[in-house]
Amino acid sequence: MFTIRNAITVAIVLGSAIPGLTSAGDDHRDRDDHKRAAVQVGPRPYYLIDQMSPGPLKRKLESCSNGPFYKTDFSIGHRGGAPLQFPEHTKESHEAGARMGAGILECDVTFTREGELVCRHDQCDLHTTTNILVSPLASKCTRPFEPAQFDASGTRIKAATALCCTSDLRLDEYKSLKGKMDASNPNAKTPQEYQGGTANWRTDLYATGGTLLTHKESIELIKSLGAKFTPELKSPNRAANLQVEAVFGSQARYAQALIDDYKAAGIAPRKVWAQSFNKDDVLYWIKNESRFGQQAVYLDDANVPADVPTAAELKSYADQGIRIVAPPMWVLVSVDPNTGKIVPSQYAKDAKAAGLDIITWTIERSGRIVEDVLPTKGTAAPSYYYQTTLEALKNDGDIMTTLDVLARQVGVLGIFSDWSGTVSYYASCMGLN
Repeated sequence: MFTIRNAITVAIVLGSAIPGLTSAGDDHRDRDDHKRAAVQVGPRPYYLIDQMSPGPLKRKLESCSNGPFYKTDFSIGHRGGAPLQFPEHTKESHEAGARMGAGILECDVTFTREGELVCRHDQCDLHTTTNILVSPLASKCTRPFEPAQFDASGTRIKAATALCCTSDLRLDEYKSLKGKMDASNPNAKTPQEYQGGTANWRTDLYATGGTLLTHKESIELIKSLGAKFTPELKSPNRAANLQVEAVFGSQARYAQALIDDYKAAGIAPRKVWAQSFNKDDVLYWIKNESRFGQQAVYLDDANVPADVPTAAELKSYADQGIRIVAPPMWVLVSVDPNTGKIVPSQYAKDAKAAGLDIITWTIERSGRIVEDVLPTKGTAAPSYYYQTTLEALKNDGDIMTTLDVLARQVGVLGIFSDWSGTVSYYASCMGLN
């Protein structure tokens, strides 16, 4: 019988890159550049497969329980590689993602006071992702900590707040901080209490002492791990005291600075998928850095179905030279009203018809399906990543079902994950190219 206990007996095997976003020639060169790394998918994929409803997909995935498992470009490490359990954009998250087979690792790129590029999801997230509020640098925050306020009955009338930006600090100050799980406690009366708030489906077990990275350090680390690169140029946070124009002179120079770090490090453009939610950044790379621009990724920030681009808009992207789009995964799937099964969405069909390739985000970034996702059905704020398929979900195993539809029916090039082992297991089992 196939159970989670099988995970204990899974051999750690030597992995070779599976062509996902790359050609066979690229795969050969990468094996020459880096030694094969041991890929450890861990117990989570086994748990998800256990939970699946019976059927051909479950049987196929069960048949791969003894591996071998490989590093694959289909598995893209989100926010470093393993933020489900490790502080995002830290050395430790990169290393965990690489061990779980992520062939591509992400550094979200923003900047310090003197214009050094660093890995953070937002220019102003240090108050939730680091220990800055309990460090000597707390006074440098754009908006220092303010405690929650409560009325005489104990009802909160004002949430605790803070705003601490990378641009508030010099590089040496930024590097002195420690990463923690991205969270805050709105009821906090002290900075120490504000450090809490981690979602109950994540963990603080590894959340002390995360090593923050500059963009250049992330490049060297990812290279040493035998992985490829997908930096995201983060948009300026307009609440910050220091804006991108004051540091770089223009948004275009900021976009150029990201590419310059890869050129200085001698990284081949074929190994870099630069991303941005700002179409002008992508078009700048296409026009001015064509070798990097040919696989630049235009991220889609749709929040609800009404935001999803039309077929005409998708065609216009292709007409402007954009080759890869990256919407959230809910945009790519829907539910067939006749069968009740998850199927490709109209957007997925329109993007393919426009000649666009697709990457998507982010699997493993939600809680349990039954306990955390399904209870949001019918509410004003349904679970973000599953909002178009809530009617088809039954159990945690449907995370694997969703992944299968995205891979085999939508045909995505790769998928970002907060726990790379899940995608690596699937990709290795299916022999994705």
